[in-house]
Amino acid sequence: MVEVSNVRRVPSGWRRHPSIVLGVILTAQLMVVLDATIVNVALPHIQRSLGFSNSSLSWVLNAYVLTFGGLLLLGARSGDLLGRRRTFLAGIALFSVSSLAGGFATASWMLLAARALQGVGGALAAPAALALLTTIFPDGAARVRAIGLFTTVSAAGGALGLVAGGLLTQWASWRWVMFVNVPIGLAVLVLGGAVLVETERRRGHFDLAGALASTGGMTGVVLGLVEAGTAGWTAPVTVGPLVGGLVLLGLFVRIEASATEPILPLRVLADRTRASANVARGLGYAGMYGIIFFLTQFLQDIQGHSALVTGVGFLPTPTFVFLSSQLTSRVLVNRLPAKALMVIGTTFSALGLGLATQLHAGASYPQVLVSLVLIGTGMGVSFVSLTTAGLAGVERSDAGAASGLINVMQQLGAALGLAVLVTVFDSITSGAHTVGLSQVAGLGGAAGAVARAALVHGMDETFAAGAGFALAALAIVVLFVRTPARAEVDLRAPKELRKELEAVA
Repeated sequence: MVEVSNVRRVPSGWRRHPSIVLGVILTAQLMVVLDATIVNVALPHIQRSLGFSNSSLSWVLNAYVLTFGGLLLLGARSGDLLGRRRTFLAGIALFSVSSLAGGFATASWMLLAARALQGVGGALAAPAALALLTTIFPDGAARVRAIGLFTTVSAAGGALGLVAGGLLTQWASWRWVMFVNVPIGLAVLVLGGAVLVETERRRGHFDLAGALASTGGMTGVVLGLVEAGTAGWTAPVTVGPLVGGLVLLGLFVRIEASATEPILPLRVLADRTRASANVARGLGYAGMYGIIFFLTQFLQDIQGHSALVTGVGFLPTPTFVFLSSQLTSRVLVNRLPAKALMVIGTTFSALGLGLATQLHAGASYPQVLVSLVLIGTGMGVSFVSLTTAGLAGVERSDAGAASGLINVMQQLGAALGLAVLVTVFDSITSGAHTVGLSQVAGLGGAAGAVARAALVHGMDETFAAGAGFALAALAIVVLFVRTPARAEVDLRAPKELRKELEAVA
């Protein structure tokens, strides 16, 4: 039985400064969201500075994504058991310290370790931030405005990260995409420590074994997939992690089936529509995350654009994700069936990825722009209805786990998708004996032209594989998702949860 203890009363003066409380939470959310995109633009500079190979460079992203996504549900549980203020501040402190360490990294493993710790900090801070917001602001107009601002920051943060990453990398150094988190984190810690109040602490159990098994299992699978592109599928460095990862994932299922308080009750996965919608969401992120990773290098290493120009060039994707999701949630859900929106959205994403397969070294930016706009529009349209389907029929007691699973599938889908696409790229380009992406920019003459052509061919095939992810998502939606005629969120889910999920979309 869960008991409540250590309840800290809200001081009478806090209500006079709700804007400060909201500012702390929004600043923390901005920092976490920024980190998802600010590093992307700096990848070519990081590769040259620390000597990453083409495949190992993907771990700069995946080290963060795997720990963040794998520990997100445990982070939410920590807020319930330890107190959300304590968990939030601990997460921000860890995120800030690891960012500082990453900025001073002199070897690739140091940066990867820092990125993994950033993910742990983000997994603690992100769910606690949203929970604090809904706890502090009462029902009604105040909460609606707060969640609206939270949604806006979440959407704008990704776009701001692209520009900020370009500015910092071009005008200072790639290290500042890490250092920039430190002053922001310190401000959040100082103000948060002063104005945030502790929430109820409940007695219960941590499903630490389940969290570690799932995170370790996914890491093993991703590592095996990445190594397969260069070492081959039968190499020990490929087989070992793959087998170990699958064993750990099997152990995770067994742990969750018997745990007293599992981080992911298996009954949440039992519904075909919910499970299919989550898988389709993960596949959608797999394609989008991969194209951003490779297009970043295409624009800088192949076409020679600056980091700032590259960052600005990616703005259409988060912009159209936001615009299309708002149009869908406010207008289209009342006029089109939910399944039709999923089909339309995934089709747009597949078209965008398909068009990217036609890129060449001299391709103009408008050709890239069409792909980015189609992908952003498709993701925004489909995610609203996929979020709805991901909550279909969920019991109130499982609403938190079901909504958390939506976030987890985004992160893990991105990690697995990037691993597969890196393997495809390495498999194709290794046979052509090309130089690395970070080196091709310095080659001139016939040798440079041949190397660029081989690398672009590898990217085109990789984008085709990314389009395959989107087509797989489309097939899953068509064959397995069953939704009502209109895209209505299950009324058994709390009202505030439905608003929070609009922010996720």
